[in-house]
Amino acid sequence: MAPPHEFILTLACPDTKGIVHSVSGLLYQAGCNILDSQQFGDVLGDGATGLFFMRVHFEAPPQLADVATLDRLFGHVRQQFGMQATFHAMTERPRVLLMVSQHGHCLNDLLFRWKSGQLPVDIPAIVSNHTTYAALADSYGIAFHHLPLPTGADAATKRTQEQRIEALVEAERIDLVVLARYMQILSGEFCERLKGRAINIHHSFLPGFKGARPYHQAHHRGVKLIGATAHYVTADLDEGPIIEQDVERVGHASSADDLTAVGRDVECVVLARAVRWHVERRVLMNGHKTVVFR
Repeated sequence: MAPPHEFILTLACPDTKGIVHSVSGLLYQAGCNILDSQQFGDVLGDGATGLFFMRVHFEAPPQLADVATLDRLFGHVRQQFGMQATFHAMTERPRVLLMVSQHGHCLNDLLFRWKSGQLPVDIPAIVSNHTTYAALADSYGIAFHHLPLPTGADAATKRTQEQRIEALVEAERIDLVVLARYMQILSGEFCERLKGRAINIHHSFLPGFKGARPYHQAHHRGVKLIGATAHYVTADLDEGPIIEQDVERVGHASSADDLTAVGRDVECVVLARAVRWHVERRVLMNGHKTVVFR
């Protein structure tokens, strides 16, 4: 459990002089103790946004130990620099909904990390379009919601199923949806509703080998690196802002099954990192990219 008066401040604004001084000075004057501070300026150039990003982990005195009070305290600085700034109490554990289809390696990995205390979240529910992992969910004491989709389901049927997921997100006050190998293409409406609050794991070091049987495609091409990419979900399939990527080296003697096994290990690690960094408020959106304070 986090100490009761610790907070994370994340902010983004146009890059200019005096931001760090103003933010840290205000926290100091208010009696706060800065425990960690990271910042990044995306200086205008080829493809850059000209924005400044900052993450501050600090301890507040008892009289300031709630988000609403800190928000009011920060009003002038926010207005002065045109900031998007948010305070997060570290005692509030993000609520995460996991979604899975028939490949359970990422689901199993996340559940283990959660149960062993490595992932500081609450997981009130698991959603699947199959019943394969109902018993696994039950073994962890997590509600399992089977929301089936018939083979060849049309857009209207898929949208009706998505609306049931949206209702569950609302009812369970979900902060983050994790597609732990949930193998369905999501509608634009669903993606927009969960913008910045849904993470997917792609079984490829994007861009490359999209579509079915990616490891067989990779084997056919004789690749020497197997990778995975965790990214935010958008309506553009597998094109969302990338949070984390990693690779493992393979050789000419590796079979397609060998590549699949290696790839699944990489997927687990990459997805777990992305989820942990998100819930620790280390990921900030920067246009089509992300800033990740590790």
